[in-house]
Order: sequence, then C-alpha cells, then structure tokens
Amino acid sequence: MSPTIERIASDERLPAEVDVVVIGAGIVGSAAAYFLAKRGQRVALLEKGVVGGEQSSRNWGWCRQQNRDARELPLAMRGMELWARLGQEIGRDLGFRPCGLVYASNDVEQIATWEKWRTTARDFGIETHMLTGAQAAEKTAGSGRNWLGGVHSVSDGKAEPALAAPVLAHGARLNGATIHQNCAARGLDVSNGAVTGVITEKGTIRTRSVILSGGAWASAFCRRHGISFPQASIRQTSLRTEVAPALIEALYTPECAMTRRLDGSYTIAISGKGTLELTPQGLRYARDFLPMFIRRIKAVEFGFGSSFFRGPEALGSWRFDEVTPFERIRVLDPKPNRKTVEQTMARARALYPALKSVGIRESWAGYIDSTPDAVPVISPVAGLKGFVLAAGFSGHGFGLGPAAGHLAADLAVNDTPIVDPRPFRHSRLLDGSQGEIGEF
Repeated sequence: MSPTIERIASDERLPAEVDVVVIGAGIVGSAAAYFLAKRGQRVALLEKGVVGGEQSSRNWGWCRQQNRDARELPLAMRGMELWARLGQEIGRDLGFRPCGLVYASNDVEQIATWEKWRTTARDFGIETHMLTGAQAAEKTAGSGRNWLGGVHSVSDGKAEPALAAPVLAHGARLNGATIHQNCAARGLDVSNGAVTGVITEKGTIRTRSVILSGGAWASAFCRRHGISFPQASIRQTSLRTEVAPALIEALYTPECAMTRRLDGSYTIAISGKGTLELTPQGLRYARDFLPMFIRRIKAVEFGFGSSFFRGPEALGSWRFDEVTPFERIRVLDPKPNRKTVEQTMARARALYPALKSVGIRESWAGYIDSTPDAVPVISPVAGLKGFVLAAGFSGHGFGLGPAAGHLAADLAVNDTPIVDPRPFRHSRLLDGSQGEIGEF
C-alpha cells in the first residue's frame, strides 16, 4: 500500500528543448529542479509515476546531522540551512520542524559508538549531547523505560515525507520548470560521448545536461548506457498510526523509531530491519557489497521474490521505441511485511503504553537504494559528458535531499558546488578509493 502523499498537477506539453532534464522526481530530483529553475535555467522534471511516490514518501522524515558519515556532514549541514528557509521561499509548508532528535538505548556498544561520534560532532561544530540514563528517561517521559544512556541532537529535526518532494516540485514550477508525471525517461540520446537529449515515452527533449535521480532504478538506467553503478536495494517496512497522544517528536531506540507527523499520527519503523532479495543486479554487484553484508548480517534478511524477474534489479534491456521497465512499474510499491508491521506496532505499544488503543492507519514498504560504502553518488560520470548521477542515498537521503539536489544542480551547469563534491564521486566505487563502509 502506498503511503498518503500530496499530489500535484502535470504539465501537458513536453518541451522540445531545455537546458537541463531531471529524471526522477523524488526529493533530490525535485530539489535539483527547484534550484536550477531559480537560477533561470529551463528545466523539465520527469517522473515515471507521481512526484515523491517512491522512497521520498516512505522514510521516517528525519533531517539529521547526528551519527552521519563524516563525508556526508558538510552536505547535511547545508541541508539543515536549506530546510529552515525553503518553506518560506516557496510559500508552502514542507513540514520542517527543528525539534531535535532523541536516541535512547541499553546497548553498551551502541552508546559507546554515539560517544565516539562526539569527536566528529566537535570537529564540525554540531551541537549534540550525551544523555545519562536519567536524562534519557526524562526525554522519553511516558515510556516508563529505564535507559543506560542516549543522545540528544539538539539542532536536528524532521520534515513531512508526504509534502516535501511535491512542495519542492511546486516551487520549481513557480520558477518556470515544467513537471511531467507518468512520463518515463526511456534513455538518453548520445552523440560523440555527450548527452544531446532524453528519450521519453511521450517524445524526445533536446538537452545537453541531465540529472539522473532515479533512486532504486538508477543502476538499471545507467547499465542501459554501459555505465556501471554498484547499487543494492533493501526492502523495509514502515507504518503510520491513527492520530495519537503527543508523546515525543522524534525518537530512536533499538526496539523502534517514532516520528510525530503534522496531523498527530506517528510514523514507526524498526531501524536496520530489512530484506535483501536475490536479484540479477544483486548477483552482479555481490562482491562490491560483501563487506557491508558481512558487517550487517544480523540486521538484513535474505529472500527471493518477484523482484528477480521484474523491477529495477531484474534482467533485461530494452529499446527506446518500446515499453520499458519504468513504464511497467509506475510506482515501486512492494507489499509491507505483515509480520514486521505487527512486530513494529507491538514494540511501540510496549515502549509507550498510551499507544495501546491507537490503531494503524496505513503501512507500506519501500526500497532503500544503497552503495557499497553507504555514501551517495552525486557526480558527473566519466565518458558521458553532460550526465550527472545523484543516487545511492542508502537510507539517509531525505534529510540530505535539498542540499543533494543543490549539489547536483551545481554540477549539471558547472556552478560553484555547495560543498566539496569529491566524497560523492562516482569513480570511487570503481577504482577502490571509496574508503570505509559508512553508516546505514
């Protein structure tokens, strides 16, 4: 079941030519379109389904700096600045609230990891405080839990996954961009190693610059053009409650994570619990991901399902004049794991007894597109001039979304990048220079 999401209208006419085509209207693509249009670029934003319909509306809604890989922190910090002003700029609420995030645990090793991260926080000037057991209990009043300790990331916050991408796309349109939903990009028109257009199911758009922000579909799109992009997708299940008592704004515990939404409901999920399905793409990049899978073997289950035969990781190629996999699955909407839904709600009710009479409004699953080092690619791609890849956000791309879109926009038109783009270079995944495995 797809989560509830804000819907926006599409532009009927496909432009003949633009400065930049953005493929994929999740939060990163919508943000890229917004920042490009703001600086006067002619932009077409393409989405095979609906704006924000896949992972951008299926996450917790956290906008955080806490516990990030140091390579992501400059981008996360700029992202927080952008979240704080975007609603006012566009004139519509994205649901952003700098409410702080609370982490609480009885796991000695986990708390030690949080304590160790304080060195990173100090290096970047991020305000974060370790909590004693008593302080963690105070921050989670109403849970009745005794905690060993925790963290309060004071300057972090949350936004509304149902609103963020559609509002950013709306902002792009206000600045002159066109938005085309139910309009799959089938491939690129390429001449002499450079992009000259995007072939869509409704016609070709001439352009010299393309941003691919295709989420779980990005590797398949790249492969069609001979580009290797190691990517694995983890299927995770989340739920949304009915309107509930005000307990806490945003909380992580080993049992479950909770985020209060604007209407008083909660998004609840179990962190790290997911399924990696056996697929042709997964087999292709198994060696790249082996260190990560070994490290996280307790958190990830392995399975086999229909994704082996259809979807972003299945076998097959396609011609640009025929129906493609992107049109066959307009919105990637895997079924939630019913057992996980029941387990998640049971854990939340055990954590907060006030939720015992609160029902489940909806549940859903989504695919988290991951890279081998759990750091995204936001980068031009060698050998294809005019092509920028922005994908592989590894489960923590929502908070990065505005800044990631800004960086992709900068790279697409050769503007000064909002942060140093080198940590996000595509080549690191191919030449072995990616460094250590990051946080997932």
